[in-house]
Amino acid sequence: MIALLNLQITIFLLIGVGFLIKRKNMVGKEGQKNLNDLVINVILPCNILKAFMVDFESSMAQEFLAVLLLSIATQVLFVIYGKIVFKKYPEGQRKCLQYGTICSNAGFLGNPIAEGVYGSYGLVLASIFLIPMRIMMWSEGLATFSGNKNMKDTMKKVCTHPCIVACVIGIVLMITGLRFPEPITKTIGYLGSCNTALSMCIIGMILEAIQWKELLDKTVLLYSFHRLILLPTIILLCLYFLPVSSIVKGLIVLLSAMPAGATTSILASKYEMEPEFATKMVITSTLFSIPTICLWSVFLKTMI
Repeated sequence: MIALLNLQITIFLLIGVGFLIKRKNMVGKEGQKNLNDLVINVILPCNILKAFMVDFESSMAQEFLAVLLLSIATQVLFVIYGKIVFKKYPEGQRKCLQYGTICSNAGFLGNPIAEGVYGSYGLVLASIFLIPMRIMMWSEGLATFSGNKNMKDTMKKVCTHPCIVACVIGIVLMITGLRFPEPITKTIGYLGSCNTALSMCIIGMILEAIQWKELLDKTVLLYSFHRLILLPTIILLCLYFLPVSSIVKGLIVLLSAMPAGATTSILASKYEMEPEFATKMVITSTLFSIPTICLWSVFLKTMI
C-alpha cells in the first residue's frame, strides 16, 4: 500500500512539473507535439525493448496468449458498447464518443502506469495487450470517422508502428535469449527509463490548457464516467471468474480504465467532426483519470 501511494504521489508530482513547464512557457505548442512524437517513436519503444530483455519461462507463453485473446475480446466489447450507448447523439459527437470508447490513451499513459504498478513484467504484458488496440485504432477506429476501411493502409501503419516493431523484436530477444551488445543495451535502457517522467510531464502540459467551464459539458462528463469507471467495472466482472492470474486480470482492467486518446481530437479535426467537442473529451477524461487510476491501482493491487 505504501509503495502504491508513493507511486501515485510521484505521478502527481511529475504531472505538476509538466503543468508548470507549460504554464511558464518553457515549452510551446509545437514543442509539446515534438515531445509527444519523441515519446511514442523513441522513448516508449526503448522502454518496451528494455522490459522484454528478461529470461523467458514457459508459463509466460500462456499468459501472453491469455492477454492477447482477452485484449481482442475487450476491443470487440468496446466497439459494440460505443455503438449501442452513443447511437442517439448527433453525428459529430457520436463519432467522437465511439472512437474515444474504442481508442483510449492506454498506449501512452497505460505503459508507465502498468510498469509502476506491476513492474517490468507488467510492462511486457501491457505491450502485448496494446497490439489489438493499435490495430483497431487504424482500422475500426479510423473507419468510425472516415467510413472507409482500407486494410492495406491499416496493415502498413500497424506493421511500421515503432511500438509494434519493438514488441516483435522484444519477443524474439526474450524467447531466443539473444541480446544486443552492451553499449546498445545500455543506451536502450537509459532512453527507456525516461518514459514515465516524460509521459507524465506531457499529461501535465495537456491539463494546463484546460478551461474549467469545459468540465460542465454533461455529455463529456457522462463519457468520462463510461470510459473511466463503468467500462472497467464491466470488464472486471467478466474477468473475475476466469482461470487467469491476478496480474493479467488487474492489468487488463487497469488499461481499460484509461482516458480518451489524443488522436480523438486529431481525427475529429481532420474529418471536421466537432473537434472542439473531441478536445473537451480528451482533456476532461484525462483530468478525471488521475484520481480514478489511483483508485483502480490500489483496488486491483490489494483486492485481486
